[in-house]
Amino acid sequence: MDYAKEYQSKLTTPEEAVKVVKSGDWVDYTWCMTHPVALDKALAARKDELTDVKVRGGVTMWMPEIAKADDAGEHFTWHSWHCSGVDRKVIKKGMGYFGPIRYSELPNYYRNNVADIDVVMFSVPPMDRFGNFNFSLSPSHTDAILSRAKHVIVEVNENLPWVYGLTQTEVNIKDIDAIVECNTPLAEMGSAPATEIDKKVAELIVPEIPNGACLQLGIGGMPNTVGSMIAESDLKNLGVHTEMYVDGFVDIAAAGKINGQCKTLDRGRQVFAFAAGSKKLFEYADRNPDVMGAPVNYTNDVHVVSQIDNFISINNAVDMDIFGQINSESAGTRHISGTGGQLDFVMGAYLSNGGKSFICMSSTMTDKQGNVKSRILPTLNQGSIVTCPRSCVQYVVTEYGMVNLKGMSTWERAEALIGIAHPDFREELIQEAEKMNIWRRSNK
Repeated sequence: MDYAKEYQSKLTTPEEAVKVVKSGDWVDYTWCMTHPVALDKALAARKDELTDVKVRGGVTMWMPEIAKADDAGEHFTWHSWHCSGVDRKVIKKGMGYFGPIRYSELPNYYRNNVADIDVVMFSVPPMDRFGNFNFSLSPSHTDAILSRAKHVIVEVNENLPWVYGLTQTEVNIKDIDAIVECNTPLAEMGSAPATEIDKKVAELIVPEIPNGACLQLGIGGMPNTVGSMIAESDLKNLGVHTEMYVDGFVDIAAAGKINGQCKTLDRGRQVFAFAAGSKKLFEYADRNPDVMGAPVNYTNDVHVVSQIDNFISINNAVDMDIFGQINSESAGTRHISGTGGQLDFVMGAYLSNGGKSFICMSSTMTDKQGNVKSRILPTLNQGSIVTCPRSCVQYVVTEYGMVNLKGMSTWERAEALIGIAHPDFREELIQEAEKMNIWRRSNK
């Protein structure tokens, strides 16, 4: 096949490509960094001639053009598999919804459960000499989407890195219906400076990490601070197997701490399902044989994770209760993010030989009215989601200490968790624990 000739025959304008979308269609934008730009803008321009177009995406890095108009919800409905701040804004506007998932199961959802996909449109790096388009920073579940799509449009962006993959990380030009070109700069994800609380939590976690450990870091300030502290530590021979690949891993690798030589799977490779970060991450991941994208039903599979010795999982939480239930995705009924892979990594790390999972958070938060509230609660607030059930949680860390809940009874859990709550709230928590019969006055 003459791939260059085939490319030219399928090359078109964004405006022409999106004409395939009809009212009532299901359209998929794939995931995070590979959401389309020019195609999204062209679809938004057709707003007034379309109704009930349902669009799926997730971890959205910029406001979709289809969501910007005041009456956008009369024409498009946004469905997010995992909410970023942008997704929350779309939902708040009244034209979007969250799809609860275990992220590791998402490829199977597409293959077995979701409605047919009429059109998929997503960004890719330039085609290789074999006619393949790489899924770049979002291998995740893209192959599963394509397996159900009736019409496939790719948006070629030369700024996207080409990332080597394990499997299911490319699509050939023969399976593509239309090609457009749009070399927009990549959206970068910044990170807030580490707070003193972040540093205190990191100082408790890093000594628990052995040489040769395999790392999974969640998104957020605390996991990033742990990553920075690892980069500055004496740790060596570390590996990476993670859901989201972030700048922190690049920093650890630059410090010479990562070689993957102790990994019991994918030795020498840093494996991830999707990535977002700064320009340094994009440049580091581009055609780097040390970095490998993979479908999320591989990266997040509990059975896969459990086979990797000394697996260390570090994630954030919104709040938790003194029974040990972790909420990492909502503030009451107000949705914040999603389950993602937290539960899978918590379970997989505990099953790993020498593995540990850490849920970290500040002991308090301050609401918009300036009220300081404890993140450790008697019971979760009404409507809050249980991301990790109490039976699965291992280490919990605040700036006041670290506890391992495995093997503890309800009163032992209450005592341990109250002990790492902010001192201003401990007596109140004790009183509530007494009412629920999970505290003995002798504990105090």
